[in-house]
Amino acid sequence: MTEEFDVVSPEAIREGRATDAYFDRTMEALEHAGKNPDVVAEVTANQFATGQWKLLAGLKDAAELLEGRSVDVDALPEGQLFDGGPVMRIEGSYREFCRLETALLGFLSHPTGIATRALEARYAAPESTVLSFGSRHVHPSIAAMIERSALLGGLDGISNVAAGEVIGREAGGTMPHALMICFGRGNQEEAWQAFDAAVPEETPRIALTDTYSDETDEALRAAEAVDDLAGVRLDTTGSRRGDFRHIVREVRWTLDAYGHGDVELFLSGGITPATMRELRDVADGFGVGGYVANADPLDFALDIVELDGEPAAKRGKLTGTKSVYRTADGGHHIGLADRDAPEDAESLLEPLIRDGDIVREFDLDGAIDRAAADAERVGYEGVTVNE
Repeated sequence: MTEEFDVVSPEAIREGRATDAYFDRTMEALEHAGKNPDVVAEVTANQFATGQWKLLAGLKDAAELLEGRSVDVDALPEGQLFDGGPVMRIEGSYREFCRLETALLGFLSHPTGIATRALEARYAAPESTVLSFGSRHVHPSIAAMIERSALLGGLDGISNVAAGEVIGREAGGTMPHALMICFGRGNQEEAWQAFDAAVPEETPRIALTDTYSDETDEALRAAEAVDDLAGVRLDTTGSRRGDFRHIVREVRWTLDAYGHGDVELFLSGGITPATMRELRDVADGFGVGGYVANADPLDFALDIVELDGEPAAKRGKLTGTKSVYRTADGGHHIGLADRDAPEDAESLLEPLIRDGDIVREFDLDGAIDRAAADAERVGYEGVTVNE
């Protein structure tokens, strides 16, 4: 087969062809008029601080998009929490980056939404193992972005193999119902034992125990069929769950009663922060899928705020070049760049690109640590409503 998937190529993105048509018309009009003003443009979701914290992600791809363009760019560090003001500032001739706006906002908006949801999940069960199971819900071409953003938000592991190869992380997982069904009803032990015999030694032995019969029955059978079983996973279909907390407690009780207290319980299927808070005291870990992977992109916009050295902005936007700060009390302060910073405040916008060259290193582990530290610094508590 020679047909390609319906995916915009990296070359088209870098060249500015993955753009909204009106930017093409804008370039044509500016070129016709011989205009190419020097501007300052800012990427912002909210003009003022809202108290609703988001986690910045996607900065690596955004930087690579702007690399080689004659612009200077400052941005928050990846893994920084923010609740308003600019997360990125671009300075240069407007035509240098006009056609890149569509892709730039996409590179920032979607990962930030996912990383923010991942952080919410992390805080819902801070002592539990939380894994990203959501790449099946999205177009496979963005799986690496999904998994990287999930890790940035604090999740402990990923499931997509190719995505792991892109971001330098090993994917993990247990077993699907398809494996159990391939061995047939009543032959669950054969499926669990085949998995145990076939997978690498370092792979945790976690058995899926809800395919054909009662979860308690299958969990006990798996524990007795597989030596050194690490855990069981319950992925019970929503129509069969009823009182899911009771089911989980019953499985735990039964395993303990038969001497399998070291077998851990992992839960998946429709998991949200609300269910995690409800079950975190009776489960050891969670696989989170759609809640993270299907997150709405954050509604970033790119707006010109300065034109040829003078403040300029459209109606409803704050004019003038701005700076953002982390204050001593963990707050997020937004102010004009030519005014004094708050006392004992840390400036958050840092050099990202200078004259087209990327001047910052991208370290996923460092960004993960930054997100965790900044969440603690601002007193982040996760979400409790509108889940």
